[in-house]
Amino acid sequence: MSAPDRAAGGTELWLVRQPSTGTAADDFDRTVLDDAERDRAGTCRRSEGGRLYALAHIALRRLLGHRLGLPAAEILFVREPCPGCGEPHGRPAVHPDQAGRAGGVPTHFSLSHGSGLVLLGLSSAPVGVDVEQLPGAETVQICAPALHPDEYTELTALDDTERRHAFGRLWTRKEAYLKGIGTGLSRGLSADYLGTDAARHPEGWAVRDLHCDPGHVAAVAWRGTAGGPVTARSLALRWLSEQELGAPHGALLPPPASSRREATHA
Repeated sequence: MSAPDRAAGGTELWLVRQPSTGTAADDFDRTVLDDAERDRAGTCRRSEGGRLYALAHIALRRLLGHRLGLPAAEILFVREPCPGCGEPHGRPAVHPDQAGRAGGVPTHFSLSHGSGLVLLGLSSAPVGVDVEQLPGAETVQICAPALHPDEYTELTALDDTERRHAFGRLWTRKEAYLKGIGTGLSRGLSADYLGTDAARHPEGWAVRDLHCDPGHVAAVAWRGTAGGPVTARSLALRWLSEQELGAPHGALLPPPASSRREATHA
């Protein structure tokens, strides 16, 4: 087990696995959530989805609170201007009054959750993360034609099993990048190349694949050089329910890999 320096630069990735229903590890501190977050968790159509949403936002608030020296429940969020229209529905961000007190502590963040996993990114630079369940063949068949033409060509050269894994890695790289720039999927899937040749990725951005488990794929993207180096850890579940918080802790995960190296393992 290891814990990062509270004032460390670069990018920290935290992976959280949803515990089984009814376990002691499910006793998370929901008092840190605001009214909107509690309502969202309670209105999810599936109870597991609501639990995962709550878990993700508790983890985010606690991590940010630790870095800013604030109670997790007092963290305020805003939306940055959208790069496309300028309206306030771009990247989520810590309120400027709180972020300004950070003194160099990373306050850019991104959050992704689904299929029992949560991935959080905290960075010195604008950042995006995405984690997904490994897609099925039908999903690949439906979605692949909407990608960048060169990405589609790379995928069609693979057999069915390889294509599923390669598409999953590609999709998470693309979603991480689009979250990082603040547009999300409102930007066309064919607009940017995020395929196996990292040298052709969007200028000024670093994009890396993250090792999760055989059933999931994940990626991180950050702008410029301030986002490196990158560390990845699994967040200890008990840290989300402890009353007296020390530094967040968890086992180190394999380091994120560039897509060029990752392609050799497709």
